[in-house]
Amino acid sequence: MKLLANCFLIATLISNNYISAQQKKQPKNMENKEIITLGAGCFWCVEAVFLQAKGVQKVVSGYMGGTLKNPTYKDICTGETGHAEVIQVTYNPEIISTKDVLEIFWKTHDPTTLNRQGNDVGTQYRSAIFYHSEVQKNISSQLKKELEASGAYSKPLTTEIVEASTFYEAENYHQNYYNLNGSQPYCYFVIKPKIEKFRKVFPEKVK
Repeated sequence: MKLLANCFLIATLISNNYISAQQKKQPKNMENKEIITLGAGCFWCVEAVFLQAKGVQKVVSGYMGGTLKNPTYKDICTGETGHAEVIQVTYNPEIISTKDVLEIFWKTHDPTTLNRQGNDVGTQYRSAIFYHSEVQKNISSQLKKELEASGAYSKPLTTEIVEASTFYEAENYHQNYYNLNGSQPYCYFVIKPKIEKFRKVFPEKVK
């Protein structure tokens, strides 16, 4: 896949004027924070990446997009609840914009593999953006459209862009997983390379 090789091409092709105009429509609250929910495979991986990002205030692993109320991790693993493993990111838009958040999201997972990231297979591992505002919806849709048109990927993007629904926080042992379990094989062989890639591609966004 040409993901890393095309990072700068992708950034060049993004319509900065359009996105800046959209972001200016987003009212800033007194605490300067926004929330977006993202699914990009195992939430341990995605959480670990975004905890490295400057301007990110909080990352919580959980479940969204399904029908079962109060699902557990065991429920999710059946693939029958409709939920995706997600992270809910709280970020300061004065430091890291929605556009920046989504660039990190797309460049640190494979959005062309349907219901799969590496060896993690199932609908719970699907690529998804759960937007919390019309501005986030518009920016996400525009970026996805331009990424598809750029030729950076050899296959179509499978990323869903849907309105955020009820967020269920995952069990405590899933939170801050990489930092607490970094010596485990999955952390070393799967999560660590994603963090290293983020730090290489986005050095200016590292805390």
